[in-house]
Amino acid sequence: MSGDEGELKVDMSPMIDMVFLLLIFFVVTASFVVVEMDPTVEVPVALDASPQDEARGRIVVNVYADDDSDEGRYKMEDGTPFADDEAIKQFIQEEKDKVAATIQPKLHLRGDRNVEFKHCRRVIQVAASVGVDQVVFASYATSNKY
Repeated sequence: MSGDEGELKVDMSPMIDMVFLLLIFFVVTASFVVVEMDPTVEVPVALDASPQDEARGRIVVNVYADDDSDEGRYKMEDGTPFADDEAIKQFIQEEKDKVAATIQPKLHLRGDRNVEFKHCRRVIQVAASVGVDQVVFASYATSNKY
């Protein structure tokens, strides 16, 4: 027997260091998905509207009502207009290819409340031609003008 009757202590500093390293790792590797919304699109009101659970895999197309011609009526999430249906098709195909391996892509259609449905149908048909058959319509449960 040794004459030391000292108390054993556990050094917790390596454990704390490891926890902080793991926390930093998860924060750095996490990806946040943000669906940008153009405030000039007046989204329609639907009483049964509910927030969507999943934002990943969204392919956002804005449809505007204020243009008499189709030029400038259809725009990307960032506001870039589509020249024609082929440009819409190419955009949707590229966005689908980015996410198709990990998640089911969806068309997030943000149609203005004053737009005729035929313009929304046009985008839906183009999306369906490249294999994107799920559509999410943007709407609010109440008017957001107040």
